[in-house]
Amino acid sequence: MDAPTTSSGYRDRNSTADRALTILEMFSDTQPSISALDVADSLSVARSTAYRYLESLVSRGYLEESPGGGFRLGIMVLKLARVARSGFGLSEVALPRMRELCSEFGQTVVLTRRAGASVVCLERELPSGQLLRISYERGSQLPLTAGASALVLLAWLRESEVRELLSLNNRPQFTERTLTGVDELVTRLKQIRALGYSISHGEVDPDALGIACPLFGHRHEVVAGLSIIGLGSRISEQEREQMIAALRAAARDIGETLALSAG
Repeated sequence: MDAPTTSSGYRDRNSTADRALTILEMFSDTQPSISALDVADSLSVARSTAYRYLESLVSRGYLEESPGGGFRLGIMVLKLARVARSGFGLSEVALPRMRELCSEFGQTVVLTRRAGASVVCLERELPSGQLLRISYERGSQLPLTAGASALVLLAWLRESEVRELLSLNNRPQFTERTLTGVDELVTRLKQIRALGYSISHGEVDPDALGIACPLFGHRHEVVAGLSIIGLGSRISEQEREQMIAALRAAARDIGETLALSAG
């Protein structure tokens, strides 16, 4: 028999839909597959009940059996992710320019967007023979307070909004170069806005040089950030200036296209 739901946290939210969503939310970078026992423990139900939920998700394509045992995300999740990205309109417009930048400079190019107090990587273009491992994976979420790709998304907000975001959320220190104080971050954001772009070195990943430009929507708000990320020790000052110019031009073109598509 199933365990009572009165102590499981599902007393008020125990619908099949809620439980199915909870199962999907169990997946993460560190947990790419789950077992029926994991589900049973999470939902406080019997293993036989957990299997029924899993089998239902498998039949609809949201999960599939993992070769190593257990269950992993299925093809339907990938289809929904593609639809979600195209629904923003950003990916379709930005990807061609991202590929051009990646090819021109041989560096990683990422497209980021703010989601509450996090920065989300929407797209990423990698050069062949990539030497630098960076934290920005497609779909990953990172704090808004470190690195060029994140800070460029904050720099054009009102200072009062920035201070509220910073004060209410964690400001982890990834490296010794990471700023964590609210006042110093606010000062940094003012400098970014004055420059028109953000640049960082080793603030999230050691020796990673990041250059980011804002993408403005048709209401002149920052809708995303476009960044080039490479090994700082291998990028000369001249190359850095060339990257900044090319990135600003690409961001401007993408923003103009987005504005036109919005009517």
